Amino acid sequence: MTRLIFLGPPGAGKGTQAQRLAEVLRIPHISTGEILRSAVADKTPLGQKAQAYMDRGELVPDELLLDLIGDRLNQPDAEKGWILDGFPRNVSQASFLEKLLQELNQTCNCAINLEVPDEILLDRLLGRGRLDDTPETIRTRLEVYRHQTAPVIEFYRERALLRIIDGDRPMEEVTDSLEQVIMS
Repeated sequence: MTRLIFLGPPGAGKGTQAQRLAEVLRIPHISTGEILRSAVADKTPLGQKAQAYMDRGELVPDELLLDLIGDRLNQPDAEKGWILDGFPRNVSQASFLEKLLQELNQTCNCAINLEVPDEILLDRLLGRGRLDDTPETIRTRLEVYRHQTAPVIEFYRERALLRIIDGDRPMEEVTDSLEQVIMS
């Protein structure tokens, strides 16, 4: 049973690597953005609540996000495992997730942190060509990430669940390293 949490700054390749591993392991790659979009599209009760926040331009509160994640982790395709990508983003979410997993009688195998130097992240993110990706906005996003998520990395380190992977290598090498960590 493989249950993984993917951490790492924007542009580190979390989504790409999580998707590749999910296919190999035949388990769902669960991104919070995806959960929100599908709950809103399906007009589930939780999705409608989330939509109300998003319509007002507000962040979806942690409690609601956790309810959505709890629902998703309880679906039949997640029985054999899952890869959680983009969550938790802060220590309070990590604590909530820990309690949620206890309630679901599930445990996380490890939290994988993909490390990539800022200058490489900057190049990668600028290379995506998104209009809102300027060097200034990217640096701000990286600052926010470091401020919010660095404590999450410590949270998993303290629980001996943290694995660090060098994400500044060719995609295949990163995938190989991830597979080694999971199989060990």
